[in-house]
Amino acid sequence: METVKNILFIMADQLRWDHLSCYGHPHLETPNIDRLAGKGVRFDRAYVQSPVCGPSRASCYTGRTVFSHGATWNRVPLPIGELTLGDYLRPNGVTTAVVGKTHMVPDREGMARLGLNDTSEIGIKISQPGFDPYERDDGLHPDPLLAAKGGKLRYNDWLRAQGYDGDNPWNEWANSADGPDGEILSGWHLQNSNLPARVKEEHSETAYMTMRAKEFIEEMGDAPWLCHLSFIKPHWPYMAPAPYHDIYGPETFAPIHRSETERKNPNPVYKAFMGMEVSETFSMQGARETVMPAYMGLIKQIDDHLGRLFDWLEETGKADETMIVLTSDHGDYLGDHWMGEKELFHECSVRVPLIIYDPRPGADATRGTSSDALVEAIDLVPTFIDATGAPEANHRLEGRSLAPLLQGETPSDWRTSVFSEIDYAFYAAREALGVDVSAARGYMIRTEDWKYVYFQGFPPQLFDLENDPDEFNDLGQDPAHQGKCSEMNGLLLDRIVARKNRVTMTDGEVHGLRRDEDSAGILIGKW
Repeated sequence: METVKNILFIMADQLRWDHLSCYGHPHLETPNIDRLAGKGVRFDRAYVQSPVCGPSRASCYTGRTVFSHGATWNRVPLPIGELTLGDYLRPNGVTTAVVGKTHMVPDREGMARLGLNDTSEIGIKISQPGFDPYERDDGLHPDPLLAAKGGKLRYNDWLRAQGYDGDNPWNEWANSADGPDGEILSGWHLQNSNLPARVKEEHSETAYMTMRAKEFIEEMGDAPWLCHLSFIKPHWPYMAPAPYHDIYGPETFAPIHRSETERKNPNPVYKAFMGMEVSETFSMQGARETVMPAYMGLIKQIDDHLGRLFDWLEETGKADETMIVLTSDHGDYLGDHWMGEKELFHECSVRVPLIIYDPRPGADATRGTSSDALVEAIDLVPTFIDATGAPEANHRLEGRSLAPLLQGETPSDWRTSVFSEIDYAFYAAREALGVDVSAARGYMIRTEDWKYVYFQGFPPQLFDLENDPDEFNDLGQDPAHQGKCSEMNGLLLDRIVARKNRVTMTDGEVHGLRRDEDSAGILIGKW
């Protein structure tokens, strides 16, 4: 099959799969993302490898599960030996750049051991998880954190050039609102979420990142590229610029998705997460109602800007030679299941949108269709390798190329379950449980009809998705379902032991070494 010249890899941070109109939201209209789905394939059961920004993205960039690549939380460095998208595609002449967020931390200890620094060519690529950092911006810049980074932020420089004063316009303008008496109200406080940001819409983070992605593509000319347009929103601070801050009212919100049943004898780990401050806040009357207009408005803003970008790609003819992928790094509880943030394994947290437009004729048969195949975030790297014709790395990659599904073929051996995991050592929930840092691990395996969650040292969770799609009734401690728990535990064990840890030698090389002992004069066991 012919190869794809370019890839536009779009990721929206903390975007729920069910908050797009092509996935069924009745009021949040996203016509431009819907248009992309009309040209490509909408995957209805796509899952992330971890419902946390950093580890999820590391899996998207490496094609490997979280405890394989080792970047198990937001501030845990990706080990220096792990290969990422740029490492796979750059030898094929594909410039692999990021515009926006990666939430990855460089392995500075490993770099120092090898005498590398951020200013060298190789050091830059390693410290930016294999990407060329065209416009790297993780979108978390409160004053203390920005000061710790040396106060440097390109977006801030640009905002000041547009007339926004201050040392940190990101904080004081893009993510703050004006109070009734002229005071500045921070977007970090959820009670301010339904107010308009002080920045003009055309100067907001979403507008800026879209502009920078277009500039990158223009600068590339006819050379092949992968542009990772990684939007910072709708992740918190939940603050949208006018007019997006109040487009949506209570009548447009999806109903709250929780039950009192969930708070009766809950799994201990789930109970500890429900007891964290963010969950208690989102469970308060009025909190969700204040946040939802901003969350939905930020999604609508992303769709509007993508529409202009898609139009430009079509006008310039680049759409005909560019694979376009849209997904998210995880969802957002938004008060569902008595939770805030993400972290655990309910569908609203671990399931994400995934839409892929493949411009090649081989994908014509699937345009505008949906797929219910169980797919994972680690499938993206092998898909991109497949699309660009880069050398395969199946001894290292734990995902599978989605190319057959894009061409209307479902391999007979396609997976029958999906897998996700979390290192919750960094949360107050672990401290409340008294769990050792190294034991704070959770794993999910989900099949067609069942979801099983194993927390080391605690009873499991089990959900009958056929009869309880809401995931309200945890059967993990029900004596009548211990057989199913054992069966699901076996599936989970099989998945865990199937990780690929021999990453420095291909399967072909293994076969070769197995057969060269006699010729090398190494005679073992011969009489």
